[in-house]
Parts: sequence; structure tokens; C-alpha cells
Amino acid sequence: MQRDKTQIQDQQGATSVALSSGVIDDLSVAPIGDDGAPLGTCRRYALCVEYAGGNYRGWQTQKEKDVASIQETVEQALTKIANAPVAVVCAGRTDACVSGTYQIIHFDTYADRPDRAWVMGTNTQLPDDIAIRWAKRVDDSFHARFSALERRYRYIIYSSSVKPALLSKGVTWTHKQLDLSRMQAAADFLVGKHDFTSYRAVACQAKSPVREVKQMDVYQAGELIVIDVRANAFLHHMIRNFAGVLMTIGSGEAEPRWAKQVLDARDRRKGGVTAPPYGLYFVDVKYPDEYGLPKSTLGPYFLTQNG
Repeated sequence: MQRDKTQIQDQQGATSVALSSGVIDDLSVAPIGDDGAPLGTCRRYALCVEYAGGNYRGWQTQKEKDVASIQETVEQALTKIANAPVAVVCAGRTDACVSGTYQIIHFDTYADRPDRAWVMGTNTQLPDDIAIRWAKRVDDSFHARFSALERRYRYIIYSSSVKPALLSKGVTWTHKQLDLSRMQAAADFLVGKHDFTSYRAVACQAKSPVREVKQMDVYQAGELIVIDVRANAFLHHMIRNFAGVLMTIGSGEAEPRWAKQVLDARDRRKGGVTAPPYGLYFVDVKYPDEYGLPKSTLGPYFLTQNG
């Protein structure tokens, strides 16, 4: 993080006063922080954020005032612990009402705090539906977004003739009975490197619609149906549009090959209904091993099958 001229002048002025007064006789023995770095060093931290997105307008801070976002809420909490403004960068922005169990962020700060303080202290400043899971000091080459190798989402469906009261904003409910074998057959057409124009929002701002889906599995987990997707990156509404097509096919309203026909059309108007945001979870991000980040437990933890 670049320091502005005022910060540099303030630090130089403080050092000059200390030298002239004899407080600091030898710069080689400058005070050291808990992590072994000299005080006044800019540090970069990676944090894992878990959140239930039902009460928020997505990850990104909104232009409108009094509109809750995950990013703004987390930044305000971290700012109190750092005792200075903190701005964070995330691995992948999530839409309104979408949840995350392994959202990775990074930020730079001059504050000297133990990793545990970034976790426990920040959590005291956060609402009950957002939590910091862990914190780790990383070197300046780490970037939450650009260092990521792949990302993973899970879309969770509750198929029943009667709506659920529990987790009403944690799963997507359908009264239709879904055939998982048909959904998996459709999902297989979407694995690989493709132009996903038909599966992204019309307002998607990504420069290229090409993404590589590395895996897409559809399976039963107790009374829930899970669509589990790994890719190098995702487009706006991509998972929800996958889910909308697969649910249509699973209910018997279309054949599995329709998923490929939609893909080949490269036209969002051919893609059917966008599934609701409830039930969508950002569950994993892969980074190079050199950063030594804790592994995801592949939530959400109420699933009976972790995959």
C-alpha cells in the first residue's frame, strides 16, 4: 500500500524528534511488532469471511446510502480494530442474498495485531450473520482475486410439495419433483471451456464470456439437492442460470440436451429463468500452495454430504 506524502512527512518528523531527544540512539534496534516486522511496516493480511447473504445487497459496497452490503460491514469492523481506515479486496463478488462460507479477502494495514485479534476482535464488531473464520499474514504478492486459481459454488435446492420454514433464505424451494439423473446429464454438457453468453446476465460486465467449468456434480444430500460447480471464474448470474436450466430439465419440462442447445445459442434470451439467489453459496477458492492458506471445509455445514 502506498503511503501519501503526509504520512511520510509525519513519520520522518517523528523520527527526527526522537533522534534529537535521544529516545532513539540506534535505528538498527527499532521497535519490533508481534510478527517480527519493525513497527510502521505495512502488512498484508488474508481473511476468510463467512456470511448469510439474505439481509444484504450482495458483497460490493453500494452507491446508495443505507443499503447494507457485506463489504462495507466488514470494512467498518476491521477499521475499528485497525484504528485506521481499511479497504478490502475479495476473491469473488456475490449477488444480493447470496451467501458465502469461504470468501477470501485481503487488506493492507500499518496496524500491528496478532492474527487472533483480527478474528476475535473483528467478530465482536460484526452482526450475527457475518463472521471472520481465520486470518493470516501474507506477503505482498498475494491478491485475493488475481492469485485465485479456481472458485467453487454450491446451489442448494429443497424439493417438496410444502414450503420450508427453516432456512427459508438458505435454500431454494421448488414444489416440483426433480430427477437428478436428468440434471446430471444436462450438467455434463456444460463442463469444459465454453462461451457462456447464454448463461450470463445481460448486464454482465466481464470482457469475455469464455470460462472453464472444471466440474459440475448434482447429488442428494439428505433432503436437499446440491449443484456443485468448480470453474476458473464465473460470470454474473452464471450459477443461477445453470440452476434454472437444470431445474427445468429435472422437472421434465425439457430434455437434458436443451442445456447444450442453450449453450450453443450464445443468446441469454434462450436460457430460461434465472433461479433465485437463496441457496447459492460461495464455498471455496484455490490458491497456490506457497501462500499456505487454511483449506476450505466445503460448507455450508448443515449439508450431510461434504463432497
